[in-house]
This record gives sequence, C-alpha cells and structure tokens, in this order.
Amino acid sequence: MHQEWWKGDCTRRDFLRLAAIAALTSAEWKTAAAETITLPFENGERPLVRYPQKRPLIQLTARPPQLETPFSIFGENVLTPNDAFFVRYHLTLSPPSPGLLKPEVFRVAVKGLVDRPLRFSVAELKQQFEPVEIIAVNQCSGNGRGFSNPRVPGGQLGNGAMGNARWKGARLRDVLMKAGVAANAKQVTFNGLDQPLVPKTPDFIKALDIDHSLSDEVLLAYEMNGEDLPWLNGYPLRLIVPGYYGTYWVKHLHEITVVDKVFDGFWMSAAYRIPDNPCACVNPGSTPSKTIPIGRYNVRSFITTVAERQKLKGGVQTPIKGIAVDGGYGITEVLFSQDDGRTWRAADLGKELGKYSFREWSIPFAPAKLEMYALKCKATNRIGQSQPTEPLWNPAGYMRNAIETVRVEVS
Repeated sequence: MHQEWWKGDCTRRDFLRLAAIAALTSAEWKTAAAETITLPFENGERPLVRYPQKRPLIQLTARPPQLETPFSIFGENVLTPNDAFFVRYHLTLSPPSPGLLKPEVFRVAVKGLVDRPLRFSVAELKQQFEPVEIIAVNQCSGNGRGFSNPRVPGGQLGNGAMGNARWKGARLRDVLMKAGVAANAKQVTFNGLDQPLVPKTPDFIKALDIDHSLSDEVLLAYEMNGEDLPWLNGYPLRLIVPGYYGTYWVKHLHEITVVDKVFDGFWMSAAYRIPDNPCACVNPGSTPSKTIPIGRYNVRSFITTVAERQKLKGGVQTPIKGIAVDGGYGITEVLFSQDDGRTWRAADLGKELGKYSFREWSIPFAPAKLEMYALKCKATNRIGQSQPTEPLWNPAGYMRNAIETVRVEVS
C-alpha cells in the first residue's frame, strides 16, 4: 500500500524534493544520540536522543518522530513531566512547521453540520469559554507492542508510550454548542496540521460519536501541566479524550467537522481496529473475523520503583511502588505478589487524582531469603475488570495489559 500512495499524484522530482525537506528538518530537530538503551525484547536497542523541549528520550523513529519515555520516569512522580512525555506521530511531515502554529496565524475551524461555522484562535478559546482542567493518562494503543509473541508489525514499543498530565482547555461541547449542532449529526471528525509526504497518503483524521463529543470530558486543550503544550505534544491545541487510547488525541487540531454519517476515513475504517469480542483478542497468528475501532483503555498496572535484575539487600525493607490505570471507572484494588503469583497481598492505594489519572500504590517488601524474587502486580477497577495472567494477542499488538513481572536479586 505504501508504494501505491504516491503513484500518479507525485512526480519522482517532487518526491525527492519532499524527502530532502523532510531529512533536513529532521536533522535540525535533534542532537546526535549520546547513548543507547536496550528494551527487554528482540531488537530492542534504541538511541536516546534530545529534541526541542525534551530531555533524552528513547527514539523509535526519527521521521516522523516517535519517542518513548524511559520507564524510570514513572517512578518519580504521578504526573509525567512535559519534557519526558512520549511522542507519537503518523505522517512524515510531522510536527507541522512552527510558522503554522504562531498565535497570530493558528485558527481552529468548526464546520460541517453546524448553524454557524466558526474559527477561533487559542486566545479566543481562552476568552470565550470556561477553562476546565482534568488529569488524564494518554496511552498509545501499541504501548508494550514489542513484547508481543508472536511478533507483530508496527512500532516495537516498550511500556513507555504513556504519560499522565494535567490538561487545561475548553470543553468541546461548549464550542460545538456555540456553533449549533444539527439534529441529524452522527459523528464529529478531527484533523490536525501534520501532513503526509506524498498526496495519496491518508490524512490523519479521527472521529467520535456525537454523544461522546457532547459529553463534559472531551477537551480542546491548550495547557499541559500548567504550561503551553510542547511543540511535539500538539502545540497550540490538542484534543483530549480521557480514558481513550491516544490515537484519538489529535495534535495541532485545526479542523472540527460535524458529519451526518459514520466517518469512513482510513484511520477509522482500516487502522486502529481491534477484534470485536470482549477480550479484543484472537488466537496467536490468526485473523479476527470482525473488527471495531479501538476505544477505552483496559486495566493496567506497573511496578515503577525497582527495575528488572535490580539488586536488593536481604533483611532490609524496601518500599515497592507503582501505578495503575483504566478507562475511567477508577482503580479500586492493586494486589502485589513477591513469589511469581503464588500468593498475593493488597497494596495501599495513593490519593485518587481523578478517575482518568494514574493511581499510585505502595507496599513494603522485606525479603528474608537471598534469592531471585519475581514481583508482580495486578489491578482491579470499580466494575470488576482486572488483568490477565498471560498476554492476550491481536494482529496489531494493541491493548497489552497482562500482569507484568519484575525480577529482583536479593543478596
């Protein structure tokens, strides 16, 4: 498919010119990798690179930029710092040129089946609509894909394609109501300023049902953790869809269109789809008979304060801490095992910062024997959803949420 996108719409000269522009821009963004990190799966070696407004992050690809958060960051604070927040783009000419994002230039259009097509600057969104804050996790659909067995195509990510932030912006509902939504509206589509390299590459446009779009929780965010959005995380305006995978969190949002049918663009009808069954899974190596668009997060939990193969002292109490998240029902329990899942005990839950935030947890660990311990954690939410012991598989490597294991050596 990728080879066919440019035929008939882009001459070879045009293609080479655009490729040169892309390569030049990429070279200007980042410094050379000073070191590497190896993720715990086959072909897991990655460079650590520094992009504008970012500390060194794990680079999966340079064009478009795909940058993963080093997992140790999640043990530092329940909110992920802006300069450590992961980055995921789909289209080659991403992020858009800074010139398109200047306050005097940038506008977001509200159009389609509305009574009054409107355009807003970010300043006008701040002036005309109530500012709303929400703490919510943004998680890539393929977070943890690199652990899939059998392997699947797509970005081979560890568990760092996620982050938790305090987002501030205007409610999408308020903006749509000001424009006046038609009675026959079915969905709302969202388009950002990122662009493909060749014309036939499908533009990255996502859609939400009209009822979801008119809920209280979907935001047009202009701030992240009390600051303007970073350039690589959607400046100056980003769609925030709490509890839903990051594919819906459109960056550099500049077009909001109300439509009267289910949107059938590539990134909804062909990409980001999961098996249509309760587990979103099929037998490894098989193909689902029916699929649906990916939606809410499932339940996940992680140990964040000790790392694989870390050495601990015997007879010394070590606090084990971690995080858990789900699609918005709220985490009610985290269990911890120090013996590879044979026995479990309840961890203490930290303060709830909102049902879409990471929920911190902690538990004391005082190993008496000098041996290797397999530490595990398992979260449950308010409607009884938990985590499978073994990873569930689907052809895209989406929604991994198996119980994770961290092995530590006590000596």
